[in-house]
Amino acid sequence: MIAGCSDPKIDTSSMPASVVSVEKVRESLPSYKRSEFDRGLIIIATATFDGVDILNPQRMNAAEIAELANAQMHGLTGDQIIQRADKILRDRRARERDHAIRTLRRLEEKRSKAASDQQQLARLTIDSARYYTGVSPYGVPEPVIDLEVTNGTDQAISELFLRGVLTSSDRTVPWVDETFYYVATGGIEPGETQQWSLAPNRFGPWGDAQIPADAELTITLKGLRGSDDQPLWDSPELSESETAKLERLRDEYTGVALSSAE
Repeated sequence: MIAGCSDPKIDTSSMPASVVSVEKVRESLPSYKRSEFDRGLIIIATATFDGVDILNPQRMNAAEIAELANAQMHGLTGDQIIQRADKILRDRRARERDHAIRTLRRLEEKRSKAASDQQQLARLTIDSARYYTGVSPYGVPEPVIDLEVTNGTDQAISELFLRGVLTSSDRTVPWVDETFYYVATGGIEPGETQQWSLAPNRFGPWGDAQIPADAELTITLKGLRGSDDQPLWDSPELSESETAKLERLRDEYTGVALSSAE
């Protein structure tokens, strides 16, 4: 039945002509096709409205549905209305499938690009990293970070974005966990190895007098800039929501070819 019509014997005397016409078409169908006709009528009536779920429209009465559908179903038989509604559904599902596959490909490409960029970044290696307390030219203690890096990439590097974590065996929380930039004077050419002694701010966490002498420093590379000061290999990884969407789409569209050449 059409939404809002609880009785198949509808009183058409006070209804608009479009509703009477719809009811006549409905009555001409075998009883087993009428529910399919009702569903098709709702689909046709609501399909032209963006954002409307054609399978779950808001509650509408018979007159509203008939008025909306009349222009599109004028002159059609009941079977033709059912066929048109089926085509609307097929087209909608095809569009949704195409959109989902495009999204799937985009997310796959984004993840692949991020993984490729991480591989490129890993070619600049942190060969050694050491933290200790030295003495400044003014005779006061100051923290020092000694680094040795090798540029295994094919690009000259002007700046590094690093994360330093300083830990000791007697603590579960690091003494220091900070990110920082280092500008390599003159740059680092492909294949070149350089050693640096960095002097972090002694008034910050690196200068904590309680840090033991055997504290262990771990330096990881977070990003690079090239000789033109532009970021290198910085494609972002998928967010948690994007990863969840990717997995859902992959499960739903298993077997779909993802080649962008298609």
